[in-house]
Amino acid sequence: MSVIEHLEELRHRLIFCLIALAITTAFSLFFATQVFDLLLRPAPAGFKPIYTEMTEMFITYFKVALFTGAGLAMPVFVYHFIRFIAPALMPQERRYTLSLLPAVLLCFFSGAAFAYFVLLPYAIRYLLTFSGIAEPFIKIGNYISFATLILFWMGVGFETPLVMYFLAKIGVVSARKFASFRKYAFLGVFILAAIITPTPDPFNQSLVAIPLYLLFEIGILLAKLA
Repeated sequence: MSVIEHLEELRHRLIFCLIALAITTAFSLFFATQVFDLLLRPAPAGFKPIYTEMTEMFITYFKVALFTGAGLAMPVFVYHFIRFIAPALMPQERRYTLSLLPAVLLCFFSGAAFAYFVLLPYAIRYLLTFSGIAEPFIKIGNYISFATLILFWMGVGFETPLVMYFLAKIGVVSARKFASFRKYAFLGVFILAAIITPTPDPFNQSLVAIPLYLLFEIGILLAKLA
């Protein structure tokens, strides 16, 4: 295929993804209130965010529907991404990629679940009770952005073992090479944890860094199996 033909195919696949996102977002508008309730549950009892601008609640409501729609449409996104890059892969690599598709979605949602049930409650409680000097009045838009950011990046972080397995399976990097990166990985996950978690205390950062490093070690084991 020529460059123009590749761009044309990319355009068609982006259109399909945007249509899927529009449908799932429109569907999500009907239960965005329930999603709001779910996102607020990790906060301490009695916590109630505020809004200070006329359009803030409306924009945040639509943002929640958009994030929910993106989550529902993710299988479509991943499918079209794989279909787009498939011609550049060898037949064996293509089979590996397609076989890992369910695991990609499972790992992402597992990471988001870990963030929701373990990380968010501790992080939110710490930030709200950090000091008794001032009374916290948290804007709804700020809270939703904070929660969804952590959910997303932890979901991405849980993809690490699969990426390592795939790279080892197609012969790009060996398990021995991954193992030689251990000290850099240990430092890197704590730097990444400091970026993901906005809290300066080591406890919350460890809640993120330790699982991420364990995922790296699982990735090494999977690379050996590959």
